[in-house]
Amino acid sequence: MKIKNVLWAFCFCGMSVCSLEAQQVWTPDNGDGTFTNPLMWGDWPDPDVIRVGDEFYMVSTSMHYVPGCPIIKSKDLVNWEMAGYAIDRYDEDPKYDMQGGNLYLNGSWANSLRYHNGKFYVAFCTPYGWGRETGHFSVCEAEKPEGPWKRTIFPEYMYDPGLFFDDDGKVYVVHGQGTLYVTELNEDARSVKGDKVKIWSGRFKNAHELGGGFGMEGSHVYKINGKYYITCPAGGTEGWQICLRSDNIYGPYEHKLIMNDDSSYPKNGLHQGGMVQLKNGDWWFIIMQDRGAIGRVPCLVPVKWVDGWPMLGADGKDVVTYPKPAVGKASKIKSPATTDEFNTKKLGLQWQWNHNPDNAKWSLTERPGYMRLKASPANNLKNARNTLTQRVQGPTSEGLVEMELTGMKDGNVAGFGVFQFPYAYVAVQQEGGARKVVMCNDGKIVETAVENFTQDKLWMKARVTDKDFIASFYYSLDGVNFFPIGNVLKMDLGLYWTANRFALFNFTTRDEGDGGFVDFNWFRFHGK
Repeated sequence: MKIKNVLWAFCFCGMSVCSLEAQQVWTPDNGDGTFTNPLMWGDWPDPDVIRVGDEFYMVSTSMHYVPGCPIIKSKDLVNWEMAGYAIDRYDEDPKYDMQGGNLYLNGSWANSLRYHNGKFYVAFCTPYGWGRETGHFSVCEAEKPEGPWKRTIFPEYMYDPGLFFDDDGKVYVVHGQGTLYVTELNEDARSVKGDKVKIWSGRFKNAHELGGGFGMEGSHVYKINGKYYITCPAGGTEGWQICLRSDNIYGPYEHKLIMNDDSSYPKNGLHQGGMVQLKNGDWWFIIMQDRGAIGRVPCLVPVKWVDGWPMLGADGKDVVTYPKPAVGKASKIKSPATTDEFNTKKLGLQWQWNHNPDNAKWSLTERPGYMRLKASPANNLKNARNTLTQRVQGPTSEGLVEMELTGMKDGNVAGFGVFQFPYAYVAVQQEGGARKVVMCNDGKIVETAVENFTQDKLWMKARVTDKDFIASFYYSLDGVNFFPIGNVLKMDLGLYWTANRFALFNFTTRDEGDGGFVDFNWFRFHGK
């Protein structure tokens, strides 16, 4: 197997020549004992966090992407790396295999992470459609975050679940939107023990605490000094954080606004997340912030207890840069992986498929050192199986790929782009034995850059920025000189609440027969 250099040089036509190191990503660690939010400038929505010994773990919502329920780990709450996923694939509906439709907006929502009696637990809900009134609820369990994980799908539906193991052996889930409920589970957390009990349906006196009808959701539950605390966001994208407090899990509950600040990224406030206690007794809160098409990013703020309430940041406000948590040890600067040379037999943890993959139609071993994608029938990228994705990142990021085309067949559309709705990409299309290099934006071909493409290699690049949320696209015939192609993609968060992603793909517009294949030599990431 050949080993590829993770340093590369390239230049753009009319732009400066530069040498970049693969996987330069945003890091919050300032190297001087402080950090600056966000923790990751990418889509890690609905975070929940725990500590097990000296290690911290965080879980995030992943919707329809597979594997699902990503779990990352850290020694200091600032520097993070991937640990694993709680879901390998979704088998409850053939639409996850894009058979008879698709299941965008489904999968895992509002993950809750807990550790109890030597096991990790991840709970999440899967709403059906836009209404969110129906769906199902799942609990996954494993002895280590890398897995293997066992999943239990409940017949009951619990929206935005907060899993909680009480110190008397009882197990509860707090769930709901606007109106909150508590449902008791059996001790093994694999079935429901009792009926749901309503614990909160109050309307706040101060209108800004309600958010124009976006009531509390995303519950996480704690028992601290004998009292039950439930932290919840309210107000939607521009929201804030509320805390409920009671002497009994079933209430009655009093409430307090514990964070209300949008100053770090107006007008989107910090809202939804979970808190964790250090060994020295300090508390910290990981809380997300919507940053448009780049995603819902996690931020870390200290907790100060005031009159028995966990106040976040500095008196409920965010100051962006803070001293690092006092974990007692120095930590190396780390970030979740991005660049991939495809030199291993397993797919890197940075990658997720759009819906369940067809494992017979991709390989890292048929040609060692390459990601081989075999085409399946689709009429466009939205419906294409085996689209391989990873997060774009802010404030700017670039993805670069090298693709070999010797296995292409008529009907193939293979390339690289930025995926959400709308999406855009650079691709090679083959028909009648002839190939052409095209740029597609929102389902329409806007430029054919090379009408008769005879090479067997193409280099493609996408650059994204949070300034006006645009993506620009480039192609190269030699891997050195890059030329702009098409127009810019005006990125959106889309209808499905997942941020934009870099995407490698190969599909065929033919209904039958062998769809052909392409080989991706590497994906290289650069960000600021």
